[in-house]
Amino acid sequence: MSDFTPNIRAFCCHYTSQQTCAEGPEGLKQDGFPESVSLFRVPCTGKIQVSTLLQAFEDGADAVYVVGCPVDSCHNVKGSQRAAKRVLAVKTALSELDVEAERIEMFHLERGFHPEFVAVAQEMDKKIKKLGPSPLKGESA
Repeated sequence: MSDFTPNIRAFCCHYTSQQTCAEGPEGLKQDGFPESVSLFRVPCTGKIQVSTLLQAFEDGADAVYVVGCPVDSCHNVKGSQRAAKRVLAVKTALSELDVEAERIEMFHLERGFHPEFVAVAQEMDKKIKKLGPSPLKGESA
């Protein structure tokens, strides 16, 4: 599966991803941010619904991850807690469908901690390359 390029969707808290997104596409590439990861910034990860996460898989994602504030210092108080519960619900749903639960993850990062943000993307890219394409992808995906 060495020629497999995953389609990974990352839903990121505005505050947690601010410094990373300021780098721009070229800066991210120079820092080693995988091209397989598409960033979707949201005002708060607590606003992401289970249906949004599942829709990403239906739309062809091989993996999805959410990057939010640390639970004890969320800018919107309980946003990261809500997001973590929703990610757990999707993990459960994937398991019930006999799909690897590790295709969705939640990460809690400090604001402006760019190296860790890049490391998380690299971790997901490596993991999904090993797992291969999502079994949820249809014949035409």
